[in-house]
Amino acid sequence: MRTIVAIGCAIVSASLISFPALAQQKTVKACQEEWRANKDANQAKGITEKAYVTQCRAGTSAAAPKVAPAAASSSSDKKTTSAAPAATAQKTVKACQEEWRANKDANQAKGITEKAYVTQCRAGGIVAAPTPSVAPPTRSTAAPAPVPPPPARTASQPPAAATAPTGANQYTTEGQAKGRCGSGTVVWANLDSKIYHFTGYKDYGHTKTGAYMCERDATSQGMRAAKNEKHP
Repeated sequence: MRTIVAIGCAIVSASLISFPALAQQKTVKACQEEWRANKDANQAKGITEKAYVTQCRAGTSAAAPKVAPAAASSSSDKKTTSAAPAATAQKTVKACQEEWRANKDANQAKGITEKAYVTQCRAGGIVAAPTPSVAPPTRSTAAPAPVPPPPARTASQPPAAATAPTGANQYTTEGQAKGRCGSGTVVWANLDSKIYHFTGYKDYGHTKTGAYMCERDATSQGMRAAKNEKHP
């Protein structure tokens, strides 16, 4: 009898001990609902619904992944991505050489050597032409340009400084004198020296004071022909 009572007490005690564990075990439906609530996260981690339910019922934590690690991973990815262009931005020696050769004439004209171009190109800098040395100004030894002579006056033009004739039969233009002289000789009379000059000579129409006259009118007024000039 005592043996039966002892066995009964043992069974009751075991039932009392295991009851909390049985009470805490989740149902299949509850575990399925948990998995579906975090379906995208679980699928991204490769956790199937069946595996989740098995771990959930066994009491193993199978909660959805925390947000913080994902954010940290995203931040890490951004750093890696932003660092990648910097690492790949550096050009190769061959690429820089090809750039220099593509503009070889222009670079040589600027004094940029291939070696200097490649060095700065790989460093990511802009290749600048070397600063040319400023040569001191040279003093010109060329002779000054000659001053052109004043334009020669035609025979019909009176001298610029000549005063207007005031005597009888004295004219300011050769044409006026020819109108009076007809077939007679037109001369240029120097009114100061009382000497007249023939056409074709340097003083004809070029003395400071004078007038065009008929030779006969000049002689009648007491004038004489220049000695070094020949009558036309």
